[in-house]
Order: sequence, then C-alpha cells, then structure tokens
Amino acid sequence: MFEESSFRTQHIGVITHGSLNEGIEMKLDPSESVESVVAGTFVVIQGEQFDFFCMITDVEIEAANEQILLNPPDPSDDLLREVMQGSGTYVTVQLKPMLMMPNADHPELSDEEPKSVKTIPAHFSPVAQAEADDVARVFGDETWDDGRTYFHVGHPIGMEESPVCIDLSKFAERSNAIFGKTGTGKTFLTRLLLAGTIVTGRAVNLVFDMHSEYGYGSQAEGGEDGQSMFVKGLRDLFPSMVSLFSLDPSTTRDRGHTPDYEVHLHADQIRPADILPLRDTLNLNSTAAESSYLLKNQYGDQWLTTLLEAQSTDDFERLADETGAHRSSIEALRRKLAPFQEYDFFTTRPSPDDYDVLDALLENLESGTSVVLEFGRYDDLKVYLLVANALTRRIRRAYEEKTNRYRQTQNEADKPQPLMITIEEAHKFLEPGIAHETPFGKIAREMRKFFVSLLVVDQRPSAIDEEVLSQIGTKMVAKLSDDKDIGAALVGTSDASSLREILASLDAKQQALLLGHAVPMPIVVKTRTYDQGFYDALRAHPATNGTAESSADPDEEMEDLFY
Repeated sequence: MFEESSFRTQHIGVITHGSLNEGIEMKLDPSESVESVVAGTFVVIQGEQFDFFCMITDVEIEAANEQILLNPPDPSDDLLREVMQGSGTYVTVQLKPMLMMPNADHPELSDEEPKSVKTIPAHFSPVAQAEADDVARVFGDETWDDGRTYFHVGHPIGMEESPVCIDLSKFAERSNAIFGKTGTGKTFLTRLLLAGTIVTGRAVNLVFDMHSEYGYGSQAEGGEDGQSMFVKGLRDLFPSMVSLFSLDPSTTRDRGHTPDYEVHLHADQIRPADILPLRDTLNLNSTAAESSYLLKNQYGDQWLTTLLEAQSTDDFERLADETGAHRSSIEALRRKLAPFQEYDFFTTRPSPDDYDVLDALLENLESGTSVVLEFGRYDDLKVYLLVANALTRRIRRAYEEKTNRYRQTQNEADKPQPLMITIEEAHKFLEPGIAHETPFGKIAREMRKFFVSLLVVDQRPSAIDEEVLSQIGTKMVAKLSDDKDIGAALVGTSDASSLREILASLDAKQQALLLGHAVPMPIVVKTRTYDQGFYDALRAHPATNGTAESSADPDEEMEDLFY
C-alpha cells in the first residue's frame, strides 16, 4: 500500500468516509486538539497515486456510544476524559477536495499541473497539514518566470512562512473584485494587488481615488497603543511609474504634494449615460433622466450647457417645445445638475487654453504609467460617479479603437497593455437596471477582448447586477455579515454552499477568501501586512532585477522606481 518513506512526518488524521460530490470525512488523530482545527485550513490527503489538496469546511465532535453522552465524566476527571478521547469520543472533520496532483511516489508525473478532482482517496488515507512545498506547487512562487507572473498576497491559516501567490497574468485578463464590510481592510488589499500589477508590469492601472488613499501616504487605523499610523501610497512606492491627477489641486498641495495634472471636466464631455448612476444620489425620477436623452438628441454635445444656461420660464418652455420633453422634467433635471457649476473643476464654456484631460490620461497609460485620480475635497458621491463615468466611457472607446487597430496590423507594437480600472462604491455603477447602460457595466461584460478590466471594490456585493457578478474572474472576499452579500460574493462559484460557512467564520481583519480565475483553488489567507516589511519586499521583488540591470546605474534606477 504506502511505503514508509512516502508518509509525511505529521499527519493529523485519516479518511473514514466520503464521496466525490459531498466531500470527504476525516477522523482527527487523538493526539490533536479539536480546538487546533480551524475552518479554512489548507490540508493534503495522501492517496495511493495522488495528493489531494483540500480545505477544512466543518468540524464535529462525535461519540461511539450514546451512553457516554448520557453519563459524561466529571469536568475534573481529566484521566477518564483522556482515556475516552479517540475511542469513546472522537472528532470528525469535513474536507472539500479542490485539486489533485501525482504524489511523491510517482516522480515520473511530477511535472503535471494541478487538476480538478475526479476521484477520491481510499479509506484510511493519511491527512497532513500542508507544507510550504505544497503551497508553492499549487499557487506558484514569486521567483518563477523572473518574477513577472506570481505575486505574494498572504499565507494560509497557521502557515506564516508559506506564501500564497496570485497569478497576475491571469488576474489582468478579467475583471476582479475585493469584497468586505466596512473596516475589513479593503483599501489595504486593493493597494496590495495594485502594487503587484505595477511591480510585475502585468497591467497599467487607473484608480478613481475617492478618499485620497492611493496616491500618497495616508492615515490608517490600527496603530499600536491606539496611535495613528501612516502608510505609503502608490506614488510613494513607485514615483516614476505612477502619475497623480487631481480634481482638487489646492488640497493636494496643502498635503505637501504637487499633482502631475489638474483635472477639468467640461459640460460638452458629459453624456446622458454618465448621469444614470446618479439617479438615486440626486433623487432623479425616470422622466427627468429620460429628458437628458431628448436634450442630447436635439443639441448634441451642447445639451448640458444649453440646459444649465437656461434660467427663465421662457427658456424651459423653449427647450420643452424643441425637444418634446415635459417642461417640469427639464426644470427638475436642471435643478439637480446645477450644483456642479459651483465646483472649480467644472465649466460649461471651456477656454481655448483648457486641455482635454483624457489626452493626458491616455498618454500616461499608453506609456505604461499608472494613474491615480484624486478627488480631494470633492469626495461627494455624485461627483465621484459623474467623473468616473465620463472619463471611463471615453477611455473604453479609445481602447476599442486601439484594439481594432492592433487586430488590423497584427503588429505587437500596436498591442494595448492591459488596463485595470479600480472603482470603489462599485454597486453605484453596477446596480441592476443601469449596469447594462453604464461604461463600467459594459467593461465588466464585454471589454476583456479589448484589454480593459475592472477591479471592483465594494461592501455590498448584493447590490451589484448578477450578470456583472458572474463575469468577475478573481475575488478576494473579506468578512461579510449579510447573508445576501455572502451569496452574491459567491455567484458563479462551484460548491458555494461549503464556502458560505468559510466566509462566515473569517476574522474581521486581515483574513480573506481568495478564489477564482487567478488561483487554482479557493483558499483562506491571512493577507500580507501593508507596512515597512512589505515596502522592503517590493524593492527586493524578483521582477525588479531586470529593470535594475537594464540601467547604467542599477542603484540609481532602483531609487527611481521605489521610494
């Protein structure tokens, strides 16, 4: 059966029951404490031919005879309880096999990649805690592929020295999501993944930074002894690889920084589809929203300027006559959109000297420079929704043109670099009823073939359209409390029922369920700490070697890349 040399040194139990569909049951070794068995732990079953990589999904205490439970030993009788443990009483652990690979007894198959589970191990197959080599076999290693593919995002529960990596080449292929309730560290997870795509060069990023948290350093909760701590932003970490665009340059300067570009939004850049996500925020009824399309049909790009410059009853009567819309609806629409005129970044009549911010944005993205768009004091949700929609719609169109040109020329020089757009409060852009009309909804559904994807950051996945959720490739799901949100976070996931319990058991901070396209199997990770150790690790990341070696002065180049 098994050779002595094939056993792992520390097994925690043996297989007693199971099926391919329902999962596998392990009897815990009497020497192991039930309190050491944690849901979400990564374990390995050693079968005769294969190693089965599994996740612990449930734990149950059992008794061989009901009489034992009717006459339990006294709490002070430690000896009797120890005698019963493992014979009269025992622990069963539910395992969910996720992947299988040929084991050490079959070295001729050692090059095979992990495959889906299509069989189960035999009775009494030993189960062991996964080891560092197991984690690397499944999730890869940062040193592989010159550091250009895998990026360390955390480690399995109880395995601090075993990094779990995400395949960033696959991550950049599709839209992705970070879900978690408020306070679970979504912003830290987002910075972590963005830093990975930048240091490996797998994607160029556009980050809509609503609360000024991604560009330069910001204050964070959780310092020692209740003290505030400050963490570095992407511009701090990658000064030559990230540009800062600011909607509020005066506030950026007050924080001690100078933006690379000041953002101005012109009324003729706005389309009716850009204000659809503002319907709830502005309390716009459907008739008023429809009026925007009638105005656009009549006045073209000047529809919003014409609307905002209307002042008198006669003006509104004229607009109603010329468009066929109701006067009251036009007045309501104008009243709701008028506050935008008070913002310094917005103008209805741009001067000839005003540049189009999209041109500067695209120039940066085309050169491989990621962009953080900071909102400063304009962190009002209606501003965030309007600006993000207006810019993204035009970027989407530009990438469609770039991709079509690449397909015509088939010249690698014309191939667009993958673009990942990060949005917070994503449900406001992607809620049912408007997701099919907004630029972000179209990107989630259609833009994979045009090299554009989303990184969706949200605390309410249940408010996002299910069709969009089904297109999400990879998810990092932190603690969620609402059952609807948990269910929505697992839309499109096989074996979602077993993963629901795992999600419910996560700690409130620094734990997440990682699953989807960029990882071979779901796994619970303790995420990396975003601190000085992380900054130092970025400097030493294998992907930086090629950049440093290409410079005449490697040390100088590294200082340019990293703060």
